[in-house]
Amino acid sequence: MQANLCVHNEIGRLRTVMLHRPGDELLNLSPSNLEPLLFDDIPFLHAAQEEHDAFARMLREEGVEVIYLEDLLTQTLQGSARLRRQLMDDYLNESGLAGARSKAAVRERLASIADTREFVDKVICGVRKDELDLDGAGAVELADLVGTAQSGNPDLAVDPMPNLYFTRDNFTIVGNGVNLNSMYSVTRRRETLLGYYVFTYHPEYRDTPVWYRRNSPYRLEGGDFLNLSDRAVAIGISQRTQSAAIDLYAKNLFWGGEGRPQIEEVYAFLIPETRAMMHLDTVFTQIDVDAFLYHPGILDTLEVFRVTRGARVGELGIERMDAPLSAVLARIMGLDAVRLIRCGGADPIAASREQWNDGSNTLAVSPGRVFVYQRNSVTNEILYREGFELLEIPSAELSRGRGGPHCMSMPFLRDAIA
Repeated sequence: MQANLCVHNEIGRLRTVMLHRPGDELLNLSPSNLEPLLFDDIPFLHAAQEEHDAFARMLREEGVEVIYLEDLLTQTLQGSARLRRQLMDDYLNESGLAGARSKAAVRERLASIADTREFVDKVICGVRKDELDLDGAGAVELADLVGTAQSGNPDLAVDPMPNLYFTRDNFTIVGNGVNLNSMYSVTRRRETLLGYYVFTYHPEYRDTPVWYRRNSPYRLEGGDFLNLSDRAVAIGISQRTQSAAIDLYAKNLFWGGEGRPQIEEVYAFLIPETRAMMHLDTVFTQIDVDAFLYHPGILDTLEVFRVTRGARVGELGIERMDAPLSAVLARIMGLDAVRLIRCGGADPIAASREQWNDGSNTLAVSPGRVFVYQRNSVTNEILYREGFELLEIPSAELSRGRGGPHCMSMPFLRDAIA
């Protein structure tokens, strides 16, 4: 059991959080690869880094320990030539490179980087064709001459990982263990490889219990996962997470043997499968013990299912929750009532606009004290009037990636709710 990993809720005092500072991977975005790399626009890197640094500084001012994925991976690999070679092999095998000479040239480029942190940055950044020596020995193949990166950009040999600053998605801390998620899009699947190395080999986090594995056959992403209590979790059935993944995950929790978190209930929230509502946390987050912020656009189609242990090992009990969302949440939380606060208020245009800019995607640092994007002024004003304490992050560039404070943060340690 990992004493340095413990998350059972979304609002207890946040003690440790993992981020990834946007880096040169954003410079390998271009108009030709935006769609396959899941971006709608190209963020201005310098400004995005300034905004992200402000986010990290504000977290530290709240007493939160901020750690970075790139630092953890560097620490994992430092001093181990064997682990570096192993990661390089896995990285190349999942890169989509087909030409033998291209693959050898990328290996040579990565192997030439002596500094471990520089090596990690290059793995994240991707590899351009003009960095490679393709005139080496060995037979040339057609794939070496005309092959491109998985995104289709002819100037890249290996795609970057521009979505990595949304650290919530590729793995998720649940209790004292981790979900190594199975990602929806090809472009994000290599991100989970980095988490696999950290939670398998890092001196502080190695041998962390794993509740879901990155090679699982069904897609599950961290943005669809909310820790509601030490006995209940919510998972979105969305564009990115399959219902079959929730079945498999629930069976892992309920029937996985000793050491598993004491989860008794898994609540599946069926939301529209659209880009605008890609994850549960883009339309719904908890902001206080009895309060949730939500996008009203989900209510027309929202269905909630309660999943519990079945009568026999390996079986599940499924119950459709035929009640208003407020009543469902009150039951889950063991409260008489909850407050539901609408993103954008009563204005449908403001609700749609601010949900697109992650107005519903918040990070609570403690009950009622919440990180939000500065740009969502209508929703923020509503929250101020309701008595919440807001920490407003500058967000003109970070928001271009379609993720907010919740998406950009992976809690490692939270206090229990008193």
